[in-house]
Amino acid sequence: MKAGATEPPSPFRAFVTAFAANRGALIAFFVFAAVVLGAVLAPWLAPHDPVQQFRDHLLTPPAWQAAGLAQFPLGTDELGRCLLSRLLHGARISLWIGLAAVLLALVPGVVLGLLAAFFQRWLSPVIMRVMDVLLALPGLLLAICVITILGPGLVNTVIAIAVGALPGYVRLVRGSALAELSKDYVTASRVAGSGTARLMFDTVLPNCLAPLIVNATLSFSSAILETAALGFLGLGVQAPTPEWGSMLSAARDYIERAPWVVTIPGLTILVTVLAINLMGDGLRDALDPKLRVGS
Repeated sequence: MKAGATEPPSPFRAFVTAFAANRGALIAFFVFAAVVLGAVLAPWLAPHDPVQQFRDHLLTPPAWQAAGLAQFPLGTDELGRCLLSRLLHGARISLWIGLAAVLLALVPGVVLGLLAAFFQRWLSPVIMRVMDVLLALPGLLLAICVITILGPGLVNTVIAIAVGALPGYVRLVRGSALAELSKDYVTASRVAGSGTARLMFDTVLPNCLAPLIVNATLSFSSAILETAALGFLGLGVQAPTPEWGSMLSAARDYIERAPWVVTIPGLTILVTVLAINLMGDGLRDALDPKLRVGS
């Protein structure tokens, strides 16, 4: 190396630099990190048990209002339960469902997408027609259909959301893999004697990870929204388990008398989903070399 020459940054360092250059994504990352931290530390941060009822403090306003109490920083709901405690514990439920649903859709989606790309004559038509049938229904409607069959509950909510997200992963992986199959490095691997499984998972899949990471991030926010929607409809997590959507559903009758019981959970959902979407945009820009150079 010539004197004075500088080493090119590592791929990870280049990614971090590009992501940090996007201020919106960086702020969203810290907001989401705060939500995750609050969910992880909920048993220690929550001032009260999320299902404990203070019958003498029904619909107490937040602490910054005239009738508010310091022991209930965000007020109480219609049953006298601490809103802050329920939001913190509800974050654990919503984030867990979102993560589990993404993983449950991602793993089979990757496998089916690779199979559809490598076996285009006989297996691809079968897989893609099944995915087309699933795509014929909107994600939330499909989730409602699955919940209707399986019944409401935490595990069934994860399954229902994952089924709706599966076709997107299959189509994305298949399209990315087909684009990679025509490249020289795949041909070289075939000539070198690599088997189909090695070509799929060691050669092609690593080069499809960038769009997969971005799609998984955006699917995570969609899963949180669908979880809240199912909870709002009474088809998701059941009471008294704290969950953001079910909190909105229980509080809708008090929107005029006690607007904070609706506004605070709604804003929590909005801020969390917006932060994840902004992070997804930042990841897309940072992982795509063309967008990185263009910025």
